[in-house]
This record gives sequence, structure tokens and C-alpha cells, in this order.
Amino acid sequence: MLKTHPVLPALLAGAFVLAAGACTRPHETAPAASAHASSAPNVAPTVAPSGLRLERVVMLMRHGVRPPTKPQVTPPGTNDQPWPKWTTDFGELTAHGYDAVRLLGKWDRANWAARGLLPATGCPPVADVDVAASSKSRTQATARALLEGLAPGCHIDVSFPADKHDDVLFHPLETGAMAIDADEAMRAVEAVMPPGGMAAEVKANAPLFDLLNHALGCTPGAACDISTMPAGLVRNENDRPDVGDPFGIASTASQTFLLEYLEGMPMKDVAWGRLDREQIATLLEFHPIKYRYEGRVPYVADRAASPLAARMLAAVEHGPKLTLLVGHDTNIADLGGMLDLHWQVPGYPRDDPPPAGAIGFEVLADAAGEQFVRAFYRSQTMDQVRELQKLDEGNPPSYEYLSIPGCDQRCPIADFERIVGARLIEPLRAPAAK
Repeated sequence: MLKTHPVLPALLAGAFVLAAGACTRPHETAPAASAHASSAPNVAPTVAPSGLRLERVVMLMRHGVRPPTKPQVTPPGTNDQPWPKWTTDFGELTAHGYDAVRLLGKWDRANWAARGLLPATGCPPVADVDVAASSKSRTQATARALLEGLAPGCHIDVSFPADKHDDVLFHPLETGAMAIDADEAMRAVEAVMPPGGMAAEVKANAPLFDLLNHALGCTPGAACDISTMPAGLVRNENDRPDVGDPFGIASTASQTFLLEYLEGMPMKDVAWGRLDREQIATLLEFHPIKYRYEGRVPYVADRAASPLAARMLAAVEHGPKLTLLVGHDTNIADLGGMLDLHWQVPGYPRDDPPPAGAIGFEVLADAAGEQFVRAFYRSQTMDQVRELQKLDEGNPPSYEYLSIPGCDQRCPIADFERIVGARLIEPLRAPAAK
């Protein structure tokens, strides 16, 4: 057993107030360089090479499909028609999103059973599965949907914070659990801007803004044109900088078009009938642009991801067979930035975290008991979610092994601990005890 990193005790003093739960052949591919890939067939995971045995899986997942979090997605006057109505409350997991996640959980169970991690039938031992979600109800519902597919009828609890102010793992900056210097954060983010700053970034992405204007029903250059807004980062005291306008608005709008598509809305209601699926995918480039500044800069990422990274490292070292953490796209972007991990789900831009997608780590052991870690990204494609497609060996979700900088894909567990441990930062306060 590896010695725990010195920062871990404070981060892992507790996790959540326990709430009643519910019951509910990847190729190793290098990150693609293209803006977004086509929906090429995926290859389902097989038994690991060289006879390595799968011992544990630790996974951080984004919640499933939800409506926008507010009725007016973009500022008044920027869209020429009302935004479509949803039957689900703002920000909550939809019934369609629940069903898509349940299908994903069913595939996860079959995959892990085939690889010897979980039994093929019946309920896995309660001690073998640890599931936690953020303080947001959509993440808790997502966790229960995954469990309904993974272990139907089983009594597996989902733990989560009793109060949003205690959500140290998933919202460490917002809760004040991690110290961050606003000026230092601004300097770190400004250092990755192109010459000319965010105005130059807007100019470089003019074709994207033109397409967004088309979707919103706005004539480029008119008052409704988001790209004409003053561009610049927004400093936030005791928090990370925001990418600011117009990229924050553009990211929210493009995500809303995606969610409309994934929900299965008629195409006449998706972006008011002005975009096809490929154009929706093109506009999603705004999302990783946002997180390039807000989540992937090391100074910010190390502070925002440390509590979750510490918990995941502890689970990699000595956790149960399966650890499932359900949070938000921000959490995945932060962890990706912290460890410099890159992925690409077919149909999505590089480093874009789709709804219900997950970044995770497999712990593998050879015949001599030596352990290795492999990073992966698992996600449904757009059409698998929109059409609620059955996931099986002939139609698997995307499952991509990722390169871990500073280590091989078969990374010795001691090296993995060194890499993660070197990035961890002590929190101001630990998670609340269970």
C-alpha cells in the first residue's frame, strides 16, 4: 500500500452527509488535433493488455441533460424569438436525460462485469461501490439514474452535501474552501491570451460568432451581435476569473442548443430550426474556449481540482472496486487542466465534457501484483443520447484511453501518486464528515 500524500488527510477528513440513495475494445488513441471529429464507430473496452487485471475504477462524471438554468439564456435583444419551453424545471435533470444515463449505467455494468470488476448479475456488495454527488439536485438524480442502470433494485446510497455551503469537493472556490489570489489568477490567465487579448480571440473566432448570430436571428454587426460586446476577462475576488463577454454568453448559448438536441426536441425547435447537428457541434467550440481560460490554467486548476483529485487519488490507492463522483463540466475541465489530460468524444470538440461524460482512472494489476493506472474518458455520442440508443457491444459509447503527461499509459501507481500529489494544495477547510 502506498503512503498517503501529506495533503490528503485534510482533504479527506470527511466527504458528505449521507443521504438516502436510490436504486438505480477501447483503442488507445492520442488526442485528435482536429476541431471536432465525426461520429465514427467506437470500440468497446476489452480485457487489458498483457493479462492485466482490472481492480478498481474511479470516475468523475458530469450530470445528464438538463434545461437551461434560467429562462433568458442570452441577454435580452440578442435573440429574435423566445427560447423553447421545457417541461422540466430550470437546471434539473430531465426525464429524457435520466433515461440516457440509465442506459449508460447498464452499459457500464456489462463492461465492468466482462472485465471482472463487478458480478454479471445481482447486486454488487455495498462495500464495493461508493457513489457521491454535488449539492445540485441534477447531479444527485444523475447518480441515481446511473445506479438504476448499473445495479437495478439494489440499495446503494448516494452521498451528497446537506448544504451547498458545505460542497467543498465539487465547489471548493465558491465555498471558500480553497484559497485563491484573484490578482495572481488574473495574471496566470492573461498569460495564455493571444497578443491583443480577448479582442484578438474574438477576431480569431469570427466564423463561430457569425454562425451563432445566424442561430440567434441576428445580423452581424447589429446591436444584437454578441461579438461586438467589449471583450475581456472578469476579475473575481477569492475566485477564478470569468472569461467574460462575449465568450461566456456564446458558450451558454451553444450549450443550450446542444441540450435541446440531446433532449430530442424536434429540429424545428432546436436553435429555432436554424442549425443542423454538425453546426451545433461546430458552435460547441465556444465551450472548451471558455474552459481554456477558466479551468485549464494550472494556477486555477490546481486550486479548483485539489479536493476532488485528492479523493480520487485515495480511491485509486485503497478505495472500493468502484468509485463514482457525479458533478459538473467545470469539475472535469479543472481536473483535466490540473493533470493536463486531453480527450475527444466523437462529434464534440477536443476537451469538451459532454453531459453524462466521465473522466476516470482504471487500476490494473499484473500477475505479480504490481499496479498500474490508466486514464480514460467515457461518453455517449450526441445521437446515442438524442435517440436513447441501446448501448451494447455493437453500439458502445466512446471510451478513450488518455495519455498521462509524465507517465506511460500504463502508469505505475507510485508514479501516478507522485504526479497527482505534486499538484495538490492544502484546503482552508475539509469536507464535512459523513
